[in-house]
Amino acid sequence: MDKLREALDFCIHHQTVLGYSIVSLLTAASEHIFSSVVFKCPCNSSNMLYGSVFLIVPAFILFLLGYMLNARTWRLLTGSCPPEKHCSCSPRGTCARYCLVLLPVTARALVAPFTWIAVALLRASFYECAASGNGLVKDLVCKGKGQECHELLVKIPCDDKLLGRIPGEFLSLQAQSQLLGWFLIASIMTLALIATCVSRCYSPVSYLQLKFWKIYSKKERELFEIKAKEHATRLAEINTNCFFEATDPVPFQTPSNEDWRKISFLYTFSSREQYYSMIHKYVNTNRGNSVRFGEGGQNPPVLEFVDEASANESGF
Repeated sequence: MDKLREALDFCIHHQTVLGYSIVSLLTAASEHIFSSVVFKCPCNSSNMLYGSVFLIVPAFILFLLGYMLNARTWRLLTGSCPPEKHCSCSPRGTCARYCLVLLPVTARALVAPFTWIAVALLRASFYECAASGNGLVKDLVCKGKGQECHELLVKIPCDDKLLGRIPGEFLSLQAQSQLLGWFLIASIMTLALIATCVSRCYSPVSYLQLKFWKIYSKKERELFEIKAKEHATRLAEINTNCFFEATDPVPFQTPSNEDWRKISFLYTFSSREQYYSMIHKYVNTNRGNSVRFGEGGQNPPVLEFVDEASANESGF
């Protein structure tokens, strides 16, 4: 039991890294299946289109799924343009705020697409097919070598032995693809490290307070879910009993639409009035009626966890 508890604690403590790792592994496995079972290069003039579609389109689909499955996206958009209000979208208004919030969401959504492209480049099947039909590659490899070189080049993905029949020396398409793959992986890791360092350097709180804040946020979400289920269950019981027994409902306090709206705002940090969540801010500003409730500042990337839903939420 102690070993199991330690394993669970480790998973909880490193759930973000493990989550990204699982997404990357699943993406890599999917790419392997596609390249081995589904992908069949036509080895003709359609090579460029066919190879590019398999390299780019699945990555784009994964990018869209990354947005759809991120709870922060829907927390930002839900109720932002109700029918009774006019939507404002100006560089200094809503659009600028949306872009600032969606920037880290975009970074997370890019994990799976970049994994797909990197793994596909290392395996080289998609790139080899696309590059063999690319006009620039043909001009570079077959310059002054006649039409036969062009015809052999598009057939290389189907028969590697044809490469030896092309006169001259050039870096093989497979080698080009693998070099691009490693360069992409190195670039992503470098950018991720730089972004993490910058976000931590600009953190408005110290390391231990940030750790405490994350613990608080996690516990608040757990308690909120428990209380919400209890409250919803009690309200459902009252209404159901009244329906079947033909009685009037007893008074039952439930948050108003305005209360729900206030705690659904995205968190903004303020050094003057420190709150650990929107619920914390709501209960300490006279149920959100104080002027202090509307005060805030920027939402540093390092504090994204405040608005993040629990790991089992899909965001819908």
